[in-house]
Amino acid sequence: MAHAAERTTRIEPSASSVATQRARELKAAGHDIIVMTQGQPDFDTPDHVIEAAISAMKKGETRYTPVMGTQDMRDAIREKFKRDNNLDYADNQVMVSAGGKQIVYNALMSTVDPGDEVIVTAPYWVSYPEMTQFAEGVPVVIECGDNSNFKLTPEQLAAAITPKTRWLVLNSPNNPSGAVYSADELRALAEVLKPHERVMVLSDDIYEHIIFDGRTYATMAEVAPFMFERTLTLNGVSKAYAMTGWRIGIAGGPADLIKTMSKLQNQSTGNACSVSQAAAVAAFTGPQDLVHERTAAFQARRDRVVEMLNEAEGLTCRTPEGAFYAYPNCAGLLGRKTPDGKVIHTDRDFVLYLMEHVGVATVHGEAYGLSPHIRLSTAAAMDELEEACRRIQIACQTLS
Repeated sequence: MAHAAERTTRIEPSASSVATQRARELKAAGHDIIVMTQGQPDFDTPDHVIEAAISAMKKGETRYTPVMGTQDMRDAIREKFKRDNNLDYADNQVMVSAGGKQIVYNALMSTVDPGDEVIVTAPYWVSYPEMTQFAEGVPVVIECGDNSNFKLTPEQLAAAITPKTRWLVLNSPNNPSGAVYSADELRALAEVLKPHERVMVLSDDIYEHIIFDGRTYATMAEVAPFMFERTLTLNGVSKAYAMTGWRIGIAGGPADLIKTMSKLQNQSTGNACSVSQAAAVAAFTGPQDLVHERTAAFQARRDRVVEMLNEAEGLTCRTPEGAFYAYPNCAGLLGRKTPDGKVIHTDRDFVLYLMEHVGVATVHGEAYGLSPHIRLSTAAAMDELEEACRRIQIACQTLS
């Protein structure tokens, strides 16, 4: 048996990936399972993006590219940040990686020394603390619960900063809660960070365009210009353009940080896929109408799911401000018994109950650092979402 390096013992598989795989296995075995675990749009990649990829292949754009991206790709990244976020990056301040996840990995592995602290708000995307630990850093988790609408307050941030703090990770819209930080809320956090010059901000904006109720999107480097040189802004094409499988993530930030991240990437994966880069250029520079149309569909789904979850006995669900998840609180169900006599002690127990008794696959809130909650992806057709919610209502009603 191959020896496993000690560093691999510091990380766990993604809970959402594990849940998705289990749901697939059950479906393959003939079980009736509605899968609400995976964070990817159910829409197809836009036609003009696919055509751009085909054209690139036919033109022979299938070879290695510069590690930081083709010139067309870097130009498109700069144009996207300027158009959408009023951020003006130089050519050596942007790069492309094989997905947004690699941007986070590159950043943390390039900057975190043993014992450095990374502030992460809970609920969080599962990879932030895992990657921090892999880099021998210490995740400092701040719980941001229902009462604060799942958002970090300036007071919480000030109390968490120490001489060892290296990063604050902000994800807005948030996975899994759907919380969106306003410009004023970000400025308030920036004021706390202002004197702590060693602390950087990793602004994960991957759900930027999936924002509801007429909100105006804001990002840290835009609203607090003094943080521009201390912020790494992450984005990509996976969520807004339904391109999860194309594996393209982008970043804009200080030139020295981008250079170091590029050096690490050079010795790990090298360049992002050349064909995917051509497709991403078309996504960023082409028509954006479809993005807005799909966001409207996501909002309609959100409205219906939240309505139905709040009708379920024992569940309460805040209305997400963005992204495509619901994160209901299941505290009202803890201590109750299933029809076969098992007690629901935790959100993990509730998730297993939903899978086994009504065929709905979700993810337990513990995986995202905040219990008792469950996460449901609303990136599915309306009829499927309604059926899942009906089953959840029945499951809740059946508990005694």
